[in-house]
Parts: sequence; structure tokens; C-alpha cells
Amino acid sequence: QKCEMFMHLMISSFFISLLQLHASTTKRYGLGAHRGRLNIQAGLYEDDLYDGAWCAGRDDPLQWFEVDARRLTKFTGVVTQGRSSLWSSDWVTSYKVMVSNDSHTWITLKNGSDDLIFTGNREKEIPVRNIFPAPVVGRYIRVNPQSWFHNGNICMRVEILGCPMPDPNNYYHRRNEVITTDDLDFRHHSYKEMRQLMKVVNEMCPNITRIYNIGKSHSGLKLYAIEISDNPGEHEVGEPEFRYTAGSHGNEVLGRELLLLLMQFMCLEYLSGNQRIRHLVEETRIHLLPSINPDGYEKAFEMGSELSGWSLGRWSSDGIDIHHNFPDLNSILWEGEAKKWIPRKMFNHHVPIPEWYLSRNASVAVETRALIAWMEKMPFVLGGNIQGGELVVTFPYDKTRSRGVAREQTPTPDDNVFRWLAFSYASTHRLMTTANQRVCHTKDFAKEDGTINGASWHTAAGSMNDFSFLHTNCFELSMFVGCDKFPHESELPEEWENNRESLLVFMEQVHRGIKGVVRDLQGRGIANAIISVEGISHDIRTASDGDYWRLLNPGEYRVRARAEGYSLASKKCEVGYEMGATRCDFIIGRTNLSRIKEIMERFNKQPIRLPVRQLKARRSRVRRL
Repeated sequence: QKCEMFMHLMISSFFISLLQLHASTTKRYGLGAHRGRLNIQAGLYEDDLYDGAWCAGRDDPLQWFEVDARRLTKFTGVVTQGRSSLWSSDWVTSYKVMVSNDSHTWITLKNGSDDLIFTGNREKEIPVRNIFPAPVVGRYIRVNPQSWFHNGNICMRVEILGCPMPDPNNYYHRRNEVITTDDLDFRHHSYKEMRQLMKVVNEMCPNITRIYNIGKSHSGLKLYAIEISDNPGEHEVGEPEFRYTAGSHGNEVLGRELLLLLMQFMCLEYLSGNQRIRHLVEETRIHLLPSINPDGYEKAFEMGSELSGWSLGRWSSDGIDIHHNFPDLNSILWEGEAKKWIPRKMFNHHVPIPEWYLSRNASVAVETRALIAWMEKMPFVLGGNIQGGELVVTFPYDKTRSRGVAREQTPTPDDNVFRWLAFSYASTHRLMTTANQRVCHTKDFAKEDGTINGASWHTAAGSMNDFSFLHTNCFELSMFVGCDKFPHESELPEEWENNRESLLVFMEQVHRGIKGVVRDLQGRGIANAIISVEGISHDIRTASDGDYWRLLNPGEYRVRARAEGYSLASKKCEVGYEMGATRCDFIIGRTNLSRIKEIMERFNKQPIRLPVRQLKARRSRVRRL
């Protein structure tokens, strides 16, 4: 079984470099051998650099695509796709396979005395896997197309299945090997197995964990979350709440496994006395939701790592992209700004959900409704949703402000904070900011420090990130943690090492900025008080106990607290460079008008109404004066 691991060409394992991929001929550079890996995506506008397959320079049976494993390998099979393209239809319908030890002498796989012909693709997206009748050992392997779609050309995306043979002296193996010392459950988990693992973690650490569900999927699977806190089940005044979510696209499975690994890791490290983890648990209320879209995951899981393709399981059971299924509050806010309604007619934060979105007939997934209810219930301060298919951290806004523009830098009023939060994850990831990291698909995010404003990448209305920022206090970012949406099980230990420090560092950022409690003169916390920072046109509100957290970069700020019926209070609050939010409390008193109204309501008093004659007489005296 161990020898059935998959040696991914170029996607998430990064064991196979561009120099190990070769081809007989190439149509042009953008269709070279380096573009021949499974599930690689072409850009919307195909060009000379980033097309969606290897395409041969000539269409004849002498063409080949070659992988140099750089060590003896037991090859077990091949997976193929056609070309990723909106404009072209190209795929290989049959092929031979050849193996060599020296790249000069080649042996073709046989079916008796005849060359073995493997059936290829019938269209360009669905992967087709062919397992060899018996494993073959060699250093080099070639795929040799024999026939192709009659209206197209020889174009392929390829995955090689195999097991590297033991060779402790192999330089390339030692250079790329990443070993984890964490004793965790490194495997893909079905829904039932995920639920069981969460239960095991809860039983190991019953004093700091609690399992709950936020709702159900379209097919009735519960959306389980685990809380990690020194006082699970309760919001503690002054303690910020953090969340990680994963799997809104069900086929992007690495995030799900990373969160399952994270909950195991935090439990074990807490028990072993790790001071960093103990501080996080004691000072933060952490929520981990590993599978937003369990229905989609089950579809991808059933097909497996190499056959799930690029999109199978992405959507909910009723065909909705959950991550982009939230109401478009950007347009509402921007219209209010254009009409100068802020702050007279509407606020610059907590933008309300439009009525049409709340109706039963709206195209809203049940998973999205559950997420919104959860986000409104918990006073989250910071969140990250983990996705796949790229190596980059994105931050709001995700929608371009200019209509009809596909890509445009669209910053929030808290752009500097978001950039820091994104960089805190990307810079501590093992690969995101590596200068020699190869491009996943069409964009080199490493040149931008592994981060990007969502709208400048591609516009998306109704994203979870934008909704979270505009409707709640929570700053939300997306972490795309790997080129491969569904890495093989054997790669999970390395992916854990790639992301472990980033996951912890990002959680710690919830303690950056200012925090405090807004109280009245009797010392009672005031809920829904508005906290404003001078120069930043985005406010937040206090939680039910009057406590608040405001993420800010180091600096000195003029902060104001106000609430309906209370006087305005203002003070300077300084944020330092050391970790830990600066305390900034407020005490505000009731206004005279609000006290009068309260007294009248309490005693059921009505305003004194004078007779009409007295009113006329009083007006006449006033006029004479």
C-alpha cells in the first residue's frame, strides 16, 4: 500500500521541478512541457506564457511527454486530461507508455507481444486513470500519444503514479524531503471519520474543547465545529473570538485536514505544557469549522485525489458556490457613500442584509444561512477561510468598485491592517514567499509577498470576506494553501509543516490593536456601542457585555465611543509593536434627553398638554415680547 503513493508532477508536493519535464516538440513556450501537469489552469485570455497543457509542435505518433524522476521509481499508472481552454478543444484519445533507465534505451509497455495501447480522454476536463498491468521500474517515463480528438491537436495534462525506490544516497530526495515530528493522524477523513476524530480530540482535552454544530448541509449532514478555550461554551469579557473555516469548496480538501491536524496539535501541545499554545488557549476563544460543504467533499472524496478533477464537489448539493453566496453589501455601502448618506442615514459598518436575500425564494444555500447565523451570534474578531488551488493569501475587498471591471485594486478603509494580517500568514508559510517557487497556474504571487487584494486578482461579488467585514466586526481573509486542491495522503505531513507556523501566527494576530469595555456610570457594560477610530471610515460595535476589540497596526489613534442615549467619549490609545492589545476602556453617561425619556417611559408618563386657549395666549405673549 505504501508503494501506491502518487508522485505529483508539479502541483503541491514540489518534488518534480520544471527541469524534470521534457517533451519531443512544443507548439509554443506557453504550451511547453512545464504546463503539462494535471489540473493546471489556463488564464482567461490565453497567451504565450500561461496556457493550459503541453501541446506538441506536430501532430503525429512520434510525439512524447517525459518525466525524469531522478531516481529509480516503481511506476504504477498514468492519469491524463485534455487542455484547459475556453477557446480550444484538444485532448489525446489513446497513448503508449515507455520506460527507460538512461533516457536512450526505451521499453514500451506490452500486452503480450503487442504494444499496450491505453484509452485516453473523451473530453478535456475529466481525468482518466490507467493502472499498469504490473508495476515497471525505471528513472524516466514517457507518454506517447497515438490518437487525438479529430478537430484538435496533441495536448495533454499528465499525472504519473509511482513509488520512489529506497535510495538514502539520492541527493535530490534529501534536498526536498520534509519530515514532521508531530504524531498526528495524517490521512484524508470521510465525514464519519472527521466526526470521530473531533470526538477523540474532545475526549483527550475535555476541559478546553467543546463540539457543536452550526446547522446542516443540503443533504442533512451537520456542520460540526470545535471550540478550543480554557472556558468552553462561554464568552469571557475581554477575550477575543477567532475562527478558522475550511471546505466551502468541497473539493479543496487540504484546509479540512489542516484544521483537523490543528485541533489535534493544540490539544496535545496543551497537555504537554507548551507555553505558546497554553497562552493562546487561555487568552482566546478559538472556533474551528473544518467542513462548510461536507456534501461536496463526499463527492470529491469518493473519486479520490487524482480523479476528482478541478471542479467536482466544488459546489453545494444544490449547485451553489457557498463562498460567493453572501449578499452583496459592497454595492449598498458604496451607493450610500455616493449619495452622502453616511453617517446621517446609514452607518459605515454593520450594513444590514437586504430583505430579498432573507426570503425563502432567494438562491441561498442552507450552508450559507447557517454560516450567517453563526457569524451574527458570535462576536468574532478575526477569521481565516482556508481554500486550495493556489499559494496566496487574499484580503478584502473581493469586489471591484468600478462596474464592469474584472480586476482593480479595491482597498477597504482598513487596508493597512489587512495587508499586515495577510503577510503574517504568507511570510511564515514555507513556500508562499519563496523567490524560486514556481507558479501554480498563471500568476506569480511570490513577487507580491504571497498576498493580494482580492479584487485586484479577480472580482467576486458576495464573498464571505466582504460580508464578514461589512456586516460584522470580523476581519476575514482567505488562505489558498496549495496548488493541488486534493493532495495525496502521503503529502499531508509536508503540507502540515508548510502551514503549521502560519496557522498559529495568524491566530495570534487577534491580539493586535486595542481592546476594552464601554460602561455606563453604574459600571454596566453597554452593548452595541460604536467604536470609531479617527481617519478610518469603518467602525465596529461592542459585544453584549460591552467589550470590544479593534484590530490596528502600531501607532497612536484618537478613539471615540458612542451609543444611543449616551454622551460621546474620546481618548488617545497607543498600539505598540509587542504582541498584546492595548487596553482602552470608556465610561459614558446618559444624555439629559435620554434620562427624561427613560423616566417618562418607566412611570408611563405623557408629555403635559396645555389647553388650546392657554397655548394661544402663550404664543401671543411671546410675539409681543
